Amino acid sequence: MAAGTGTPAKSKPTPKAPANGRSKTGGNGYDADAIQTLEGLTAVRKRPGMYIGGTGSQGLMHLVWELVDNAVDEAAAGFATRLDVTLNRDHSVEVADNGRGIPVDRHAQRKVSALEVVLTELHAGGKFGNGAYGASGGLHGVGASVVNALSTKLVAQVDRDGHTHELSFKERVAGSFSGSSFRAGHQVKKIKRVAKTKSGTRIRFWPDRDLFDLDARIEFDEICDRVAQACFLVPGLKARVIDKRSGKDREPFEFVSRGGLSDLVNHLSVEANVSEVVTLSGIQTFTERVPVGEEMRDVERDCTIEIALRWVDDYESVVQSFVNTIPTTHGGTHMAGFDRALTRAVNDILLKDARKLAKLAKENKHRATKEDVQEGLVAAIKVTVPEPQFRGQTKQELGTPAVEKIAYDIVKQGLTDWFEGGGPKRHVNLVRDKIANAVLNRVSSRQLLETKRRAASMGSTGMPEKLADCRVHGPDSELIIVEGDSAAGPAKAGRNAENMAILPLRGKVVNAGKASLKQVLDNAEAQALFCAVGAGSGKEFNIDAARYGRIVILCDADVDGSHIRCLLLTLIHEYMRPMLEEGRVFAAQPPLFSCRIGDTVHRAFTDEERDAVTSELIKGGRKAENIVWNRFKGLGEMNVEELAECSLDPETRILRRMTMADAKAAKRAAQLFETLMGSDVAKRRDYLVANSTLLDPSALDV
Repeated sequence: MAAGTGTPAKSKPTPKAPANGRSKTGGNGYDADAIQTLEGLTAVRKRPGMYIGGTGSQGLMHLVWELVDNAVDEAAAGFATRLDVTLNRDHSVEVADNGRGIPVDRHAQRKVSALEVVLTELHAGGKFGNGAYGASGGLHGVGASVVNALSTKLVAQVDRDGHTHELSFKERVAGSFSGSSFRAGHQVKKIKRVAKTKSGTRIRFWPDRDLFDLDARIEFDEICDRVAQACFLVPGLKARVIDKRSGKDREPFEFVSRGGLSDLVNHLSVEANVSEVVTLSGIQTFTERVPVGEEMRDVERDCTIEIALRWVDDYESVVQSFVNTIPTTHGGTHMAGFDRALTRAVNDILLKDARKLAKLAKENKHRATKEDVQEGLVAAIKVTVPEPQFRGQTKQELGTPAVEKIAYDIVKQGLTDWFEGGGPKRHVNLVRDKIANAVLNRVSSRQLLETKRRAASMGSTGMPEKLADCRVHGPDSELIIVEGDSAAGPAKAGRNAENMAILPLRGKVVNAGKASLKQVLDNAEAQALFCAVGAGSGKEFNIDAARYGRIVILCDADVDGSHIRCLLLTLIHEYMRPMLEEGRVFAAQPPLFSCRIGDTVHRAFTDEERDAVTSELIKGGRKAENIVWNRFKGLGEMNVEELAECSLDPETRILRRMTMADAKAAKRAAQLFETLMGSDVAKRRDYLVANSTLLDPSALDV
């Protein structure tokens, strides 16, 4: 029935298709009637990804960010001191602030309240000019209206002018709720009186779950991280996040920061610090051509740059950037200027005439790259600028061209001042050493890669000359590392050549616990080990490519042997760690003493064990002086049969599986060996004085 007529409505006949199947417009069905327009919030619901980045958890969280950003803008403008986010049991989210409150008076053009305009019309807000906000995060005027567009229900309350004003929406229609019933209407209701000095905005929304993926979630921890981040950007802002959802037993999260970006860098610095927190700041003006009314005019803008940074003892960099309190996870022009200035200042000032890079300078390989400079860097960059140009509604990348040069100038000058005397000399030197080592390691890694490629192209001839390889490789094969040629001879003769390879060490193994990557790669013994195993080293180590199933360390049972074993374990821990983690590294346990009684050979690994065996042997009436113990000074003193039985034969040898704990202990022991047996006399003296409980330091002539 047609509305209000009582007579059947006439239906419009369906046009007949031409006999040839073609329409009047050319047969492709594309004519004026095919052109559709999406108006208002319908466009948001039709293409939500365009406004919130997607319909997964990231898009759902973006609804919260839109309201949080509006509250943070109020705080950044100096009008709000609190931000509260509440996750309710009914799956709604409420964001509240104590700012000025969204205006509730009648909008002159729209003939409804300004509050309704903000929540229903795209590109409506107070951030398009220099009136309500000087510089803010929400610049497109679509944030709150997008939240409404993608919600089934929204309730906005505004404290202003002595009253709490309320306007609700159901399916994007304005009105008010009375219990569960809803009445459409445009009037903003005064629901209670409040103090005239009280002001603020509370928006509670129920996301339309039909629009989002089934697994999309609002994460409490992520909200806590974001509001804490906001507190770092607006010092003094107090934030609170409450989770009331069913099954969630969490304490409310509360946070406030007084130190701004410096606090943020301290918060992000989880490793040992190399330098103090360096703060840089500056302000410059630039001219931007923008539409004013219906004309394009040149407008002068102020751009403020604030930066806090430090280097820590790590390899990863953590750099966070912001524009007007909005995180720019994809960077932009401000990050381009920062990166370029940082690299330039380090190369031109900090590394100029650096001794560590003198050899590389002759080959013109001494210049640091962005990755070298930012190794272990923790930094926070904030740009404050009116009406920044973002690339996309999600505002993850800054596009304002002029900001790049401003950021470059401020960072370059600030770092130059810090490098040339503004910073503590010790910290500057530590940063110089760290970055110089990064350059050396990068160049060395490239050289190692080239060496590996050359070795691969050479086939078996790429193996170390001193390696006595086995015939079959794989999980059941093993690489036995021995000390010197004297032990290598008996080991080669007594091994099973089918699956046992022998690699003798002829020089000192580098202490990988304190050496740089370049020093390790330049060490002949380390190179031989990496090359023989054939699986790379460090981060590039691929255990699946290892030629041997296990590594067996076979060293003399004395102090020197222990030292070499410690150095080898340290090297494997630092550069071939997966072998240790999977339990594929072993230490052979050769005896220290041996004696023959008739046809029986007795062995002992310590003085105490030798004495215990002697006591047992003399119980049968044998005289102690007739028991002659042979002390092995080294593996080279064993004949082939003895070495094979003690260390090579799987049926009779004793192997100890090395663990990560063993490797860490070995690393500490290697450092102690270096102190006690190294060439640094002063270091050894200081250690002995500091650690001797039997010595009166006053009696020493030191």
